[in-house]
Amino acid sequence: MKKIYSLLIILGLFTMAGCKQNITYPVAKKGDVTDNYFGTKIADPYRWMENDTTKEVADWVKAENDLTFSYLSKIPFRDQIKEKLTKIWNYPKYSVPFKEGPWYFYFRNDGLQNQAVLYVRQGLDSPPAALLDPNKLSADGTVALADISASHGGKYLAYTISRSGSDWNEIHVLEIATGKLLPDSITWVKFSGMAWQGDGFYYSRFDAPAAGQELTTQNKNHKVYFHKLGTLQGEDKLIYENKKEAKRNYTAATSEDEHFLYLYESETTDGVALYYKDLTKKDAPFKLIAPGFDYEYSVVENLANKFFVVTNYKASKRKLVLIDPENPAPDNWKTIIPERDEVLESVQMAGDRFISTYMQNASSKLFVYSINGKFLNEIELPGIGTVTGFSGKKGDFTAFYGFTSFAYPTTVVKYNVGANKSDIYTQPFIHFNPADYEVKQVKYSSKDKTTISMFLIYKKGLELNGKNPTLLYGYGGFNISMTPSFSISRVLFLENGGVYAVANLRGGGEYGEDWHKAGTKERKQNVFDDFIAAAEYLISEKYTSSEKLAIMGGSNGGLLVGACMTQRPELFKVAIPQVGVMDMLRYHKFTIGHAWAGDYGTSDSAADFSYLIKYSPLHNLKKGVAYPATLAFTADHDDRVVPAHTFKFMATLQEDHSGPNPVLVRIDTKSGHGAGKPTSKLIEEAADLWSFIFYNLGMKVK
Repeated sequence: MKKIYSLLIILGLFTMAGCKQNITYPVAKKGDVTDNYFGTKIADPYRWMENDTTKEVADWVKAENDLTFSYLSKIPFRDQIKEKLTKIWNYPKYSVPFKEGPWYFYFRNDGLQNQAVLYVRQGLDSPPAALLDPNKLSADGTVALADISASHGGKYLAYTISRSGSDWNEIHVLEIATGKLLPDSITWVKFSGMAWQGDGFYYSRFDAPAAGQELTTQNKNHKVYFHKLGTLQGEDKLIYENKKEAKRNYTAATSEDEHFLYLYESETTDGVALYYKDLTKKDAPFKLIAPGFDYEYSVVENLANKFFVVTNYKASKRKLVLIDPENPAPDNWKTIIPERDEVLESVQMAGDRFISTYMQNASSKLFVYSINGKFLNEIELPGIGTVTGFSGKKGDFTAFYGFTSFAYPTTVVKYNVGANKSDIYTQPFIHFNPADYEVKQVKYSSKDKTTISMFLIYKKGLELNGKNPTLLYGYGGFNISMTPSFSISRVLFLENGGVYAVANLRGGGEYGEDWHKAGTKERKQNVFDDFIAAAEYLISEKYTSSEKLAIMGGSNGGLLVGACMTQRPELFKVAIPQVGVMDMLRYHKFTIGHAWAGDYGTSDSAADFSYLIKYSPLHNLKKGVAYPATLAFTADHDDRVVPAHTFKFMATLQEDHSGPNPVLVRIDTKSGHGAGKPTSKLIEEAADLWSFIFYNLGMKVK
């Protein structure tokens, strides 16, 4: 019996070890393309991968996927993980309701539906009815709702759909009372809202791209149009274009009373110019309220002919001001809610008050003010967490908000504005006990001694012995904040003894605009230093060790992972770069990449090139270095961060890497940057992600 048992152990070890050995990576041909950047020659041997519609690229993608899925299929507990994920994923999920006219709208997913269904009810006491079910738009769930906009008064609903995860949208319209689909159809819409006026709406779009270049060509010449219901797209009226600035984007919004059209002009993701047009006057011109592009401006509400605006003008953490558009100079503004120590994220009117969402140490706060700016009360929240959205209307004292945290699934709360009373409206019931877990926020010092905060969650009773499998997540860019949130797939990692860490890096918005700026352009290395210091803190405090530490991030966070794994490859055991920006010298040449220059700069500038080349993940891989076990993610319809970033990075990594760790890429089909991904694909992706992490961190699956 002892001999049989020993033999089974040996066979088991052999089978598992076989996953890690004898990996032969597909050979990618190398071209002889070289670019000259201000006297520095940079080879780009995989430039051909940028043309991702060719058979040559398709063959390489197939070979890479065959290798990756062959590796994953040999992980003995992969099916077990997928089965567990499918089971725990199956619970109802609700969005925060919003009201328009007599209707309340909300989304619900029964559990495993590929896409959430839009429901509507007339008043809160009437039974809900399914208004729009995107699951009926495609058999595999890859057609998703991207946005919705109900007309003022609630007669019509305009909605956009995305196919296979692309940023390209189509607009359709239905009649809310009957659910009847109208014939209106608009294509080549991207980065647009739908702002109603009467029997039509304003929207933004680009010209149709050339065939075969839909997912890669630069997005230029954004224009605003007005579409009147019942007409063809070709009859839409051009409202605004700027022929002198092809790379600027434009978003339109209308006031609730439809007296004003607001126009936001942006050059990058940072800062806007704000214009308005008086719709009560025929042929009124657009007038400038605030010039771009040093500050942010967002109109909350109009008070007769004046506008309440949230801005960071001379207020890094934002304030609410009242602007007279006829006298828009800052000296004439009236401050309604002054800048506080907390970061003002948004302001929403409900009843006769302003509900302001703040962020304090990367956690949400809700404060209520009168319309004159008098502080009235704080809305008590369950604890450290994130308000996922606040929904209210002027004159209506019933409002809603969502709340979530690391150990608190997203719950919808009904709020009585006048009584300052919150009651749970919808709450998910899942097999997860928050009391079993510790959630804490720690502080540590970065390389330059800047204090950085980080959230940690793990099972209570954790032994600080340096042996705990740990996943460190970060983003650090574009003024986006990493705040507490619940992930059902993360439960699997926590239940099996994992430590999950989220670092609030510079470049994000957790501590205001100054914090954001401290991680941009020539200061971008601060972000990587912050992340590396987080890893060193986790190791020094004996939460984990380099052999038990994984790092993960998506998009700009994928860049973060790519930069850190190339700068400090010995520090991490596993690296998961998801849809990352890996080629910092050419990112701005594809789709909307040029709009990221506010955070990155571009290689068109000698000064910018001098720092971009120092951290660009693609250009800092070195031959003969042992890199962490890597599973990169990208998708064939990602037209935000084109897959060529990951293709070129992984082809180079596979060529340069030395050592036993696998370096693989998972290339999804009929998927994009992430939004709208069907549940079936989310579960498959999560199963592969966690299988790879568990296996390479030496975890056991309970």
